[in-house]
Amino acid sequence: MAAKGEDVEKLAELAEPVFYRTRPFPCSYLPGRMESRILTVLSDDLADRGLFDILQRFGFRRSQRYLYRPSCESCQACVPVRIHAADFTPSRTQRKQRRRNSDLKGNWHPAEASDALFDLFQRYEASRHEDSDMARMTAGDLAMMIEESPVDTRLYCLSDAEGAIRAACLVDVSDDGLSAVYSFFDPEDSKRSLGTEMVLRLVEEARAMLRPYVYLGYWVEACRKMAYKAQFDHLERLNGTRWTS
Repeated sequence: MAAKGEDVEKLAELAEPVFYRTRPFPCSYLPGRMESRILTVLSDDLADRGLFDILQRFGFRRSQRYLYRPSCESCQACVPVRIHAADFTPSRTQRKQRRRNSDLKGNWHPAEASDALFDLFQRYEASRHEDSDMARMTAGDLAMMIEESPVDTRLYCLSDAEGAIRAACLVDVSDDGLSAVYSFFDPEDSKRSLGTEMVLRLVEEARAMLRPYVYLGYWVEACRKMAYKAQFDHLERLNGTRWTS
């Protein structure tokens, strides 16, 4: 399905957005490559007028008050992907996983940082991304990532029977879906596959909220850490301005 033609018309009406191209910097996903991005600042006014909703359908992601998407001259490895939640059917393995994690309770929380979230975030980054910039984030940095947003942003958390948060995902709620901005979870709970579990829960939440899609950001075929995204049923990829299965 193509991005809506009416979105192009609405985007043309929003004359204020100014788009910038960044200088090349080391790629976040593929070692040895350089990345460039196109980005724009998302003001409160433009957010209220639906700029985020429109650009998300064109493959843009949000980071605090910026909307961006990769724009590399010699590489198109980053492919925006989303799950069509209404038609999604879990695999046999995913159904077994849901039963295994049935003791975890999912709840929405305000987009507010806490000491418990920072502790979980630090342990996750140290285990999964120890060489990344995010592993060096302070409590203040995490608070900015979670709380600085001009759109409807919430935290979806999975908690155990004692109420301890085992997984958390920062989620943007748009007019047509849920966008998983960033998730982190207890790295010592590897048997639970909490990253996949979080996506399965978000699909259920999208259905309950009558939102057709769960946006998963970018999928890079050569990036091992992104391989899990390809396992989901009814995964759509953005090819130019057209979403295809």
